[in-house]
Amino acid sequence: MSQKERHVADLFSGGRLIAVPRKAARREQLLAHLAETLFEEGRTYTEPEVNDALRTVHEDCSALRRHLITSGLLTRTRDGGSYRRADRVESAIPGTSPAA
Repeated sequence: MSQKERHVADLFSGGRLIAVPRKAARREQLLAHLAETLFEEGRTYTEPEVNDALRTVHEDCSALRRHLITSGLLTRTRDGGSYRRADRVESAIPGTSPAA
């Protein structure tokens, strides 16, 4: 297990997120992990689908959804009707560079 995976794993207990980290770098690490593991690249999701996916790890799905949007890991149409995972999740993980 890499150091990055261990750090993200430390935020979970029994598959559930213990708390959303307050430190920005740690939160970004968590959000990148959630985007990679909960949302398929190229698929469009409705808001209820996004909420359901996020609820599998934490009850406050709206806060996680907002964090994912503001960090650029999920994109949302102007009307809020559909969501998509950003094309380059790995570029948002601290310490990594975007794919060429």
